[in-house]
Amino acid sequence: MDIGKIFFFFIALSFTLFISVSSSIDFTERDLATDESLWDLYERWRSHHTVSRDLGEKKKRFNVFKYNVQYIHRVNQMDKPYKLGLNEFADMTNHEFRAGFDSKILHFRMLKGERRQTPFMHGTKTDLPSTVDWRKNGAVNPIKNQGRCGSCWAFSTIVGVEGINKIKTNQLVSLSEQELVDCETDCNGCDGGLMENAYEYIKETGGVTSEQTYPYSARGGRCDTSKRNSPIVKIDGFENVPVNDENALKKAVAQQPVSIAIDAGGLSFQLYREGVYNGHCGTELNHGVGAVGYGTTQDGIDYWLVRNSWGTGWGEQGYIRMQRGLNAPEGLCGLAMDASYPIKTSSDNPKSVAKDEL
Repeated sequence: MDIGKIFFFFIALSFTLFISVSSSIDFTERDLATDESLWDLYERWRSHHTVSRDLGEKKKRFNVFKYNVQYIHRVNQMDKPYKLGLNEFADMTNHEFRAGFDSKILHFRMLKGERRQTPFMHGTKTDLPSTVDWRKNGAVNPIKNQGRCGSCWAFSTIVGVEGINKIKTNQLVSLSEQELVDCETDCNGCDGGLMENAYEYIKETGGVTSEQTYPYSARGGRCDTSKRNSPIVKIDGFENVPVNDENALKKAVAQQPVSIAIDAGGLSFQLYREGVYNGHCGTELNHGVGAVGYGTTQDGIDYWLVRNSWGTGWGEQGYIRMQRGLNAPEGLCGLAMDASYPIKTSSDNPKSVAKDEL
């Protein structure tokens, strides 16, 4: 290995370690003892997350932060298979958090009508592997960050398209969520949408362009047709997974990454750090994510491997493991209620993919 490659390797390793270490702030009982010690913890958290606020806003935010720290401490003392942590959302109320990320999937479902009836080509699959992780198969791109924009439906869709394109063409391309936000008129940009509408858009327009060509801005805008008219990955349609059927979802995820909708509005979900999440949540579907695998812990807890779009500072480097096989047909947080995946029958794309777009 030459000197340049060695240097690059250590730079990459250092960056990885930095990301791993910097994703959350730890605290002890001593930090909770007084308001003064809690204020010191808040200042440390602010410095860690480079949060800038004036004194009046800091005092207001400190009270929210204090409540969240106490909540984290209380939950982490319980015998739960997951832990919470002081991530970047730690001085936001749960109401503020929900307002900033809500993609209104359930609302759009009510407006657009019932899910379409589609075939389910994975329904006959048997002898499923005990563990699936599409990251290890190179079918999942690095974690992205939607910012304060309710565009998770676009990120969830793109996870599915990037995954099936890798499976069919052996090319992992980073595709454009912004094209969907700006150009998919059946959805509503940063104010929410549905993954199946986005899949239909990609099919009907002949494909979706790359992230490089149409980069993400975390806000809605006018559709840039000059960028949209350069699709590099196409699909042939989509299928819905049978509703309220985790076994059917498992069959689908064993074959490809799948778009799912969940209720991500709980405070414990907001502050999730690690472990297999089985916290309180309902079925108010408000967030689109990607199911990119499943497995079982050494303690025997079955889980779904879920790719989020809130950056690497949240959860397990941007991922969450959600408990699988609960005694509820809709699954934890409603994850089996509205799942879908793209169909791509060939390895053909509108144009060859340049190396700098991979």
